Amino acid sequence: MVEIFSLFVLALWLYLLAGRGGFWLAGERDDRPDLAGPAVWPPVTAVIPARDEAATIGRTVQSVLGQDYPGRLDVIVVDDGSQDATGALAAEAADAIGAHERLTVLPGRPLPPGWTGKVWAQKQGVDQVLSRAQPATYLLLTDADIVYAPRALRSLVARAENGATVLTSVMARLNCESFAERCLIPAFVFFFQMLYPFAWVNRRGNVTAAAAGGCMLVRADALASSGGIEGIRNALIDDCALARQLKRVGPIWLGLSRRIESIRRYDGFDAIGRMVTRSAYAELNYSPLRLAVTVLGMTATFLAGPLLALFGTGASALLGLAAWAAMIAAFQPTLRLYALNPLWGVALPLMALVYTVWTVESALQYARGQGGAWKGRVQAAAREAR
Repeated sequence: MVEIFSLFVLALWLYLLAGRGGFWLAGERDDRPDLAGPAVWPPVTAVIPARDEAATIGRTVQSVLGQDYPGRLDVIVVDDGSQDATGALAAEAADAIGAHERLTVLPGRPLPPGWTGKVWAQKQGVDQVLSRAQPATYLLLTDADIVYAPRALRSLVARAENGATVLTSVMARLNCESFAERCLIPAFVFFFQMLYPFAWVNRRGNVTAAAAGGCMLVRADALASSGGIEGIRNALIDDCALARQLKRVGPIWLGLSRRIESIRRYDGFDAIGRMVTRSAYAELNYSPLRLAVTVLGMTATFLAGPLLALFGTGASALLGLAAWAAMIAAFQPTLRLYALNPLWGVALPLMALVYTVWTVESALQYARGQGGAWKGRVQAAAREAR
């Protein structure tokens, strides 16, 4: 019986390597290839929701306003009830590079029932864009901790124009300097690719849809025709919800990047845990059954092989070792993306265990009425108010 289970675990990894869109290769990249731009570059407005982002907003605003982009580009920062100097620092950053006329700092209105905070802030920024006499063709929905290399927007728009995509999204390279980040951030990226194989997301006939909320270039007309921001008003995982909504009206594209980066630091394990537990149970649609299946699935996929290799005997130990080796090999492209030692792959089972525990904790937070807690808001309640 143990040998049969061991064979199942190895077969599971063979499927993941060969049959799940090559997710582990990390091959969908924003610089492969670097596409030629259109004859006329369309106007773009970046919308940046910001709540207590004094530590990062200045660098983000300067990196967006400083883009080497031939078309019209302006920025709206929606100051979402910040208790710090977020709005003032955004304005100072624009002034420092002589771009104050292209920045609007919009004071956010109070959060209404049935909305999550970020989506409500985005809604206000998008409405501001669409109310203009000549609204932008594209909306760059980005976060207050994302910085862009000078030609990054060119690349995004060129890809959108060449592929006629309604959503072009890039998963920013996350900060990976502290010990906690090195332990867990590449695994987060790996699991996201495993859950939403980027090649499937980018395939027009495939229903898989996902996006990375730090950087989403959206066609304004497609957003309006798909139901607008209102269509995802109570979504905790707003990026993937928007991707599903937009893929119903046109093709989307999602890739990895080295030239678009998050500068948000996670100096300890607790900080990463809060980021994960905020939305992990929402990913399971608040379903206890899905939670149970996820825990069993993560155990079989990431823990069973190493346990069999270490404590099994005979064929079961060898099969478990083979599954562990496949797991280590699959993790290597993501480790290379983050310039980490290949030996981190050996610890992927422990990383998976941590994320599994955090997923359970996310469900427990929801049961305690604390689901989606972020910057003073308990946002899972928005789901109930719909």
